[in-house]
Amino acid sequence: MAAPKLKMRLGDLLVHEHIITNEQLMQALNSQKASGRKLGDTLIELSYLSERQLLEFLAQQLDLPFLDISQRRIASDLASLLPEVHARRLRALIIEDRGDSVLIGMSDPADLNAIDQLEHMLAPKSLALAVVMDSQMFDAFDSLYRRTADIESFASQLEEEYEKSSSFDLSTSFIDETGDATVGKLLQSVFEDAVQMRASDIHIEPDENQLRIRQRIDGVLQENILKENKIASAMVLRLKLMAGLDISEKRIPQDGRFHMKIAGHEIDVRMSTMPVQHGESVVMRLLDQSAGLLSLDQTGMPDDLVKRVRHQITRPHGMVLVTGPTGSGKTTTLYAALSELNEASKKIITVEDPVEYRLPRINQVQVNPKIGLTFSTVLRTALRQDPDIMMVGEMRDQETVEIGLRGALTGHLVLSTLHTNDAIASALRLIDMGAAGFLVGSSLRAIIAQRLVRRVCEHCVEEHKPDPQELMWLTNLAGERVNTTKFVHGKGCQSCQYTGYKGRIGVFELLEMNEPMMAALKRDDAQEFTELSKANPSFMPLALAAFDYATQGVTTVEEVLRLVETVDVS
Repeated sequence: MAAPKLKMRLGDLLVHEHIITNEQLMQALNSQKASGRKLGDTLIELSYLSERQLLEFLAQQLDLPFLDISQRRIASDLASLLPEVHARRLRALIIEDRGDSVLIGMSDPADLNAIDQLEHMLAPKSLALAVVMDSQMFDAFDSLYRRTADIESFASQLEEEYEKSSSFDLSTSFIDETGDATVGKLLQSVFEDAVQMRASDIHIEPDENQLRIRQRIDGVLQENILKENKIASAMVLRLKLMAGLDISEKRIPQDGRFHMKIAGHEIDVRMSTMPVQHGESVVMRLLDQSAGLLSLDQTGMPDDLVKRVRHQITRPHGMVLVTGPTGSGKTTTLYAALSELNEASKKIITVEDPVEYRLPRINQVQVNPKIGLTFSTVLRTALRQDPDIMMVGEMRDQETVEIGLRGALTGHLVLSTLHTNDAIASALRLIDMGAAGFLVGSSLRAIIAQRLVRRVCEHCVEEHKPDPQELMWLTNLAGERVNTTKFVHGKGCQSCQYTGYKGRIGVFELLEMNEPMMAALKRDDAQEFTELSKANPSFMPLALAAFDYATQGVTTVEEVLRLVETVDVS
């Protein structure tokens, strides 16, 4: 096809149609000279217009359709007619097969060089062009160009290689160089797919007749089943070597970690193995070091809560706890606080198991119980290192709790985590662990409880009317507010893998100690402390915080009710 052409330069056209001013164009051109980026990208970056505004205007000028592909179901086998490397490089996506032609979505359909290359690659089919948004296109790339086919192919290839060998023993597969290479490619594909889908964990689970590879995406496991169950031992062996574990020991659990670079991402992998009926189960937590640490503002805390948390963590002494179940984002919140406190004038020591993110200027200690380097041992030594701030990865036992509380009482700020359901239960849990009530009441300053809820997908969001059961739960939670609130959900689209959700956000409650609450703790009066905490005017429970997100269209009724099931709303 003949490539469409603009009659005037894009910048001049935008000024002519009064979409931007001439001054804005001049500023964008100057910025473009420094960055080397395209003018359209520069205008969007400077917030002179939105991506949708620019592309709708471009489509109109070129007499091409503008398509919202987030609502279209595109077949992965159709998209793969254009290999991923070329699709990403040319910023082009096959949307529809029309027999003699294919409909190609492009964010820059005036790119003559890209169109020439596409015509050559897709011949003899002709091209029909449409304008699509870059952000939607790259979301589609991530969901359409999965590594699932590669994983299945390498798994099949690996099993074939060892079925041909005379001694079929996958547990010693690394003696054979060919098998070793195939296992490496298989695991590389598994990790690439997980990073591409923003998975937080990878589970490798052997079964009697199949091998399950599952990924936790936005807190929910998604499963891929391989029939080649015999290759599990080869995968586990390779992973053990990468993590420096004992490859001869299969009867007891082992923990390790390793670092790798995947698609430009620096990934730290925490690995745990456990013997199960049909081999060894492996779970790997993926920590993207290249993503950088979040600030408190980026965790999802409301602005007023951020101010109150900042006040608590900048106090000269006392203990601040972050609480919640595993996978609720406690570590992210702690590191966000530490990154804000990290100044040349402050000595900060952390005691962690394991050290998850490496921070400059902060003295981070990895505990090692095998050699006696426990939380309590390191914490006792850390107090003699003249710290201003200490972070304890977890309050696990009475000794650690008491040392931490005494440190907070003697002029140090102590940050730590605890595994409890809510903020009120955390203070009482410290006493249950053996700490004296007067010590808890004198040292504890604030408790942050948190959960993660899934964000509704912005591309397929629509209004949702709660059913009678949901209305009953919501009315019990928030009263008459339910009757004046419009709720939403995601109907499912290409961008969110048809789940209706994309990404997660933190839900928080902050319990700040006042004099009556501290006095109740010193007397070890759990009932009075609980009543005073709930009556505290600044305290908003987790469930109501989640409900507020639902009223704002950030999350869904389903997510609110899922959170309500895990906390006490009485």
